Amino acid sequence: MLWHAIAPVRRYTKASHDVVRHPRLCSDAKILLLYVQGLPEDQTHLALSEHGQKLGIKGRAFQRAKEQLVVNGFVHEHKAPGARGLWATHQLFSNVPLSDADALVVWREAGVGAEASPSVRFPTVGEPGTRTVGHQLPVDEELGENSSRPPTQAPDGEAALEALSPEEAQVERVLLSLRECRRDLRLGVAEARSLVALAVEWLRRGVSGVELREVLSSGLPTGRVRSAVGFLRHRLVQKMPEAPAPAPAPAPEREPEPAPEPDPEQSPPPPPPVVVAPLVTCEGPGNEHVFRAYGGATLCPDCQQAAAWARWAERRAADLGVDLAEDAAKAVEAGRDPDGWRSRLAAAAAGAVAEGVDEQ
Repeated sequence: MLWHAIAPVRRYTKASHDVVRHPRLCSDAKILLLYVQGLPEDQTHLALSEHGQKLGIKGRAFQRAKEQLVVNGFVHEHKAPGARGLWATHQLFSNVPLSDADALVVWREAGVGAEASPSVRFPTVGEPGTRTVGHQLPVDEELGENSSRPPTQAPDGEAALEALSPEEAQVERVLLSLRECRRDLRLGVAEARSLVALAVEWLRRGVSGVELREVLSSGLPTGRVRSAVGFLRHRLVQKMPEAPAPAPAPAPEREPEPAPEPDPEQSPPPPPPVVVAPLVTCEGPGNEHVFRAYGGATLCPDCQQAAAWARWAERRAADLGVDLAEDAAKAVEAGRDPDGWRSRLAAAAAGAVAEGVDEQ
C-alpha cells in the first residue's frame, strides 16, 4: 500500500488516534464526532440531529451513531427547566470521553439549569411590594398553638446500610451494579431501595444474586431504556419465579400407650399343654419296634427310607428289563445297606449288556 499525504495549513481539524481507531465507534459516529469538533462558534447552538442531517446520517443510522457516542462518553444530555416553564434538553459534546461527574462539572461551570431571577428576565415580572398579613386565624386553630411537626430526618448512608439485612444488602449491590452492563440502567440509591423488596423475594424463592443479575441484564431492548426503575420493576414482577411448594408438616408423634398394670387379684393364665405323640408299632419288616407317630404315619423313618430305596430299585430294574425284586428285598432285609443292591444292580445291568453284545 502506497501512502501519500499533504498536511493542510488551514481549515483542518485535529483528531486523536484514540478517536479514529476507536473499536466501539462506527464510521458514522466518527464522522459526526469530527464534524462537530470542527464547527465554528456560531453553529454550536444547533442540535446534534441537525448536524447529522447535513451529513446525510438520518433515521436508524443516526440513532445508532448517537447511542455509541453517549455510551462511550463523548455526548451527554441534560434536561433543565427553560423559559415559561418549558423543559429544554441541553447537549454536551466533547472530543474526549467524559464521565458523568466530569460532565456535571462542565454543566455547572456553563450555568446550565440555573434559573435566572425574575428581575433579570425580560420583561420583568412584577415589582417588589409589601407583604399582606392576615388578621384572622383559621377556625380550628388557636393562638399560641402549633400543630406542625418537624420533618423526619433521613438517615445517613451508613445508618441506612446498617439497617438492611444481609439479603437486602446483597440485592442492593446487584441493582447498583447493573450500570456496568449498560449506562441507561444506572440507578440511584433511593431508586435501588424502592426495588429491594421485590428483588429479595427472588432470593427467597431460590435464585442467587448472580442469576438475578443475569436475568435483569440479559435480553435488553435495542433502543435506550427511558426509565431504568420502571423497566427493572416490570422485569422483577413479570419474571418472578414460582414459589417453592411448602414442605408437608410432620405428623405428630404419638406417645406409646402404657401397658396395662397386672391385676394382683387375678392369677396368671396356665401354660399351654405339651402334646406328645403316642407310641405306635412299626408295620415295616424286621424285628418288632415302636416309634412316635406324627400325622398318622405307620412306618418309622428307617423303614420309610428302606421302602423308598426298594421302590426305586424296582423301577430301575423294570427299566433295564432285569428281575431284581427278590435281590432288592433280600438286601433291604439283610441290613438296609444301599451299597449291596446297588452293586448287584450294576452287575446285572452289565451282564444284560454283555448278553446283548454276544447275540449280535
